[in-house]
Amino acid sequence: LTQNTTVSELAKKLEVKPNELIKKLMGLGVIATMNQSLSEEEIEVLCGEMGKKVKFKEVTGDDIFEEEEDAPSLLKPRAPVVTIMGHVDHGKTSLLDAVRESDLVSKEHGGITQKMAAYKVQVGKGEIIFIDTPGHAAFTAMRARGAKGADIVILIVAADDGIMPQTVEAIDHAKAAGVPIIIAINKIDKEGSNPEKVKQELTKYSLVPEEWGGRTQVALISAKNRIGIQELLEKVLLEAELLELKTNPDATGFGIVIEGRLEKGKGPVGTVLLQRGSMKVGSPFITNYTYGKVKALIDGHGTRLREVKAIMPIEILGFEEVPNAGDKIKVLGSEKEVKEIAMRRSSDLRRIGQERKKKKMTLEDLHKKIESGAEKKLNLIIKGDGLGSIEALSDALHRVSGESSIEVNIIHKDAGEITETD
Repeated sequence: LTQNTTVSELAKKLEVKPNELIKKLMGLGVIATMNQSLSEEEIEVLCGEMGKKVKFKEVTGDDIFEEEEDAPSLLKPRAPVVTIMGHVDHGKTSLLDAVRESDLVSKEHGGITQKMAAYKVQVGKGEIIFIDTPGHAAFTAMRARGAKGADIVILIVAADDGIMPQTVEAIDHAKAAGVPIIIAINKIDKEGSNPEKVKQELTKYSLVPEEWGGRTQVALISAKNRIGIQELLEKVLLEAELLELKTNPDATGFGIVIEGRLEKGKGPVGTVLLQRGSMKVGSPFITNYTYGKVKALIDGHGTRLREVKAIMPIEILGFEEVPNAGDKIKVLGSEKEVKEIAMRRSSDLRRIGQERKKKKMTLEDLHKKIESGAEKKLNLIIKGDGLGSIEALSDALHRVSGESSIEVNIIHKDAGEITETD
């Protein structure tokens, strides 16, 4: 069921008369009409009395975005998807430019003609897909919507600067996502650079370089002067081999929106990473918040294609509205089906938005969820006045969680105020 199901909708699902449910609700001290929305707890109690189990989905059609399992025989090896994170001014943009220039294929095509939020690079015997987004903000947006955007994170650290607050934030994000991290120590040719000190600092965050007996690959580079770029890309391919990445390129198209924008003369445009299956011009599709029909597919060289297969970064024209970063996108059979689901979804999303405005999550709500067994894990961000008090608080919370059935998961801890990006 979707959340906020009405009495009459629930009666229809349970194959009983609405009056029967109204009577049961009166017995619980709840006065309800046929068209009244019920809370999750009320729905669970009513279903329990009827001997039924209930599973909630927030919005109509959410189940179409659940990834399907493919038979092993249909899977083929695929390129790794990489995102670069790091502190401001540590060389993320310079590294992306250096990677673009190292791409042999683009030189044959006369250089990349457009700056896309995701693009494919040919490296010796393999391919790598880079997601060029504003660092961990987009990475978090994807994860918040349940999409796995990247397979590997390259963490860039300046050799003359060392670990900075945003570096720590990036490490925490990558760890929470369970994504392997490759370290790129940048600006090694700059005066005052000290790569060994950076390696030492990284060990505090359980990132121990391979040459010190750890598992983290470290590359020494200078993005500006194009030193060590090839070695870094080879390390990425090596990491990808260990991950044994595969996809089914012949299934129904499924992917993730990396960014959306409005372009003059083109209308709403989305940069999409097609993760599974294929997509053609004319394919009807739906995303979490909008829908459309593919008018054009454009690759990183500005070439228009008739059809693309996973795994592939592509620009799509034909969205009804500008899509959101992190949205999932799925090809469906017919335009009629897409429109029907999209209309129902938009009214559900509006209703949920209104409900959320009315109701903020409180500790009491959380307590109820924990008591009912709906919640087993508590994700926390801890901010405080100093590292001493933060550590003391973290230890105390871990001790409490050890004594209860709730697992406390501290995603990020830092000194300072709580900010929007937290």
